Amino acid sequence: MWIYEKKLQYPVRVGKCDVRMARYLMEQYGGADGELAAALRYMNQRYAIPDKVIGVLTDISTEEFAHLEMIATMIYKLTKDASVQELEAAGLGPNYAQRDHALFYQNSAGVPFTASYIQAKGDPIADLYEDIAAEEKARATYQWLIDMTDDVDLQDSLKFLREREIIHAIRFKESVQILIEEKDKKRVF
Repeated sequence: MWIYEKKLQYPVRVGKCDVRMARYLMEQYGGADGELAAALRYMNQRYAIPDKVIGVLTDISTEEFAHLEMIATMIYKLTKDASVQELEAAGLGPNYAQRDHALFYQNSAGVPFTASYIQAKGDPIADLYEDIAAEEKARATYQWLIDMTDDVDLQDSLKFLREREIIHAIRFKESVQILIEEKDKKRVF
């Protein structure tokens, strides 16, 4: 199903060590509206969706895993040179005490990832509307993250991710329209 290219979907550069920003980015790593939740949600939903739009869920799920890799890279680059004192000052002391600099699927408040973030109703249109909302929430979060940093290199990568969330929402809206039109077709047997 996948072919992994050993490169990021978009280059990730950071201009400086910024542990505070790394902590905020953890929201998109392991939070309810983050990349892991989105990837798993769409991959799971595709088993109850009509064939006409199943590819959209598969494609976007796959891309969300690529975004997860980008976020992990950002967090790594923002913290790799941080001292223990800097990690503690940014609220990452408990993470360091348990994992050193290793990443863990948690949100910016340190709450571990949970499967309850993954929504699936089994009704294709309801699920697609959930997906549109998820993409819009992720877009909003990326905008707020952009606003929270003055690192133009980091902003560049975050802007790329924000724009991809917009494209995903558009693709899901198109899928809803396809399913509505299919449902409204007159069937003759």
